[in-house]
Amino acid sequence: MSRASLAVYLNDHLAGSVVALETIDHLLAKLSPRYALERLLHGLRADIEADRQQLEALMQSLGIAPSATRKAIGWFAEKATRLKLALDDSPGGDLYLLEAIEAVAVGIDGKRALWHALSAAQVGGLGPSDYERLIERAADQRTRIEAARLEQARAALGSAT
Repeated sequence: MSRASLAVYLNDHLAGSVVALETIDHLLAKLSPRYALERLLHGLRADIEADRQQLEALMQSLGIAPSATRKAIGWFAEKATRLKLALDDSPGGDLYLLEAIEAVAVGIDGKRALWHALSAAQVGGLGPSDYERLIERAADQRTRIEAARLEQARAALGSAT
C-alpha cells in the first residue's frame, strides 16, 4: 500500500467514525425513552470513540495527519443521511430507527474490515495482537447492535406481511 493510499484509507475511516458518532448522538437526543436501546447506544458510542482514538493514535505514529476535508465530508454525509431518514419516517419512528441502526451497523462492519486490512497489509504502528483485539472488539460491537437491529426490524416491518 502506498503511503498516499494509506493516508486516504485511514482518513476515510476516520471520517466514517464521525458519521457513526454523529448518528448515535442524534439518536440519543431524539429517542423516546427506550432504556435498552439507549444503554446499547451509550455503550457503542464509548467503544466507537475509543476505536476512533486508537485510529488517530495509529495515524499519528505513522506520521499521517487527519484530513479536515474528509472529516467535514463525513459530517455532511451524516447530515444527508439524517435528511434521507427523515423523509422516510419521523425521527424516533420505527423505520427511521431501523435505518439509523443499520447505518451504524454498516460502519462497524467497515471498521472491522479496516482492522483486517491493516493487519493483512502488516501496517506498522500496531502489533498483530493489537489488530486481533480491535477486530474482536468490532465483532462484539456488531453482535450487540445486531440484536437491536433485528428487534427494530420486527417493529418497523413486522406488520407489513
